Amino acid sequence: MTAPLTQPLAGDHAAGAPIDDAPPGDAIAPGVDHVQLAKVAKALSHPARLKIIETVLSRDVCIGCDIVDELGLAASTTSEHLKILKEAGIVVGEIVRPRVCYSVDPDAIRPFLQYVESLSNAKPAKLP
Repeated sequence: MTAPLTQPLAGDHAAGAPIDDAPPGDAIAPGVDHVQLAKVAKALSHPARLKIIETVLSRDVCIGCDIVDELGLAASTTSEHLKILKEAGIVVGEIVRPRVCYSVDPDAIRPFLQYVESLSNAKPAKLP
């Protein structure tokens, strides 16, 4: 079982202090919403969700049944993956009766990309 985000990790932050209350300069990317970054990372961490993003991006109009057909997964499984992508803000659904049309919001991924870029540019710690 993983610890909630308010729990300290081996010597990190004060006990019970939320991660985003870390002192300035404590993070590689100050001001980052760590909870939102984690949602985006989770959303991008499954091959089916990556395929959903690619499917939506490859079509002018993408409806739910298109995604189900493309993935070859059960509609309920596809729906759960779409829910995770929507909660992260990566995929947006608009109801156009009787269907839901989906699109990708690239702005939702930008902070994550910037964070990863800041990690790739970080100076590694010297080991003893």
